[in-house]
Amino acid sequence: MTDTWAPDTPGVLRLPSGRLLRGRGVRNPLPPGPRPDFGIYLLGRQPKPLPWESRWVRWPDFRLPADRADAADAFREAWARSAVDRVELACAGGRGRTGTALACIAILDGVPAPEAVAYVREHYSPHAVETPWQRKFVERWSG
Repeated sequence: MTDTWAPDTPGVLRLPSGRLLRGRGVRNPLPPGPRPDFGIYLLGRQPKPLPWESRWVRWPDFRLPADRADAADAFREAWARSAVDRVELACAGGRGRTGTALACIAILDGVPAPEAVAYVREHYSPHAVETPWQRKFVERWSG
């Protein structure tokens, strides 16, 4: 068992339960401090291998996941592992796909679906969830 993120770590979202997840953009340098124990990478192409355990969800930029069942499974895994591990979710810029995934995970944690985008925008990034179809995806997502 490892420690989770420090609450003041850049990019960390605190869920209502107190669980912590870090969102980031992979095109930015890796932030200083501890590395993730597990990462979910929301990208159109499979990322290069990383020195920590990771999972790829095929998700083209500005779109929705190519396989929604796989994405839902990844969100559930991220939520479960965030109880004891440092979990990171990342796309290229760390806003649209990452924000969408964080909003879906917030629903798993008890945030009502109609409020999940606003929750992530308030507690993670005001630019999270970039497109109308990403917002609709979150609003319709039941976990």
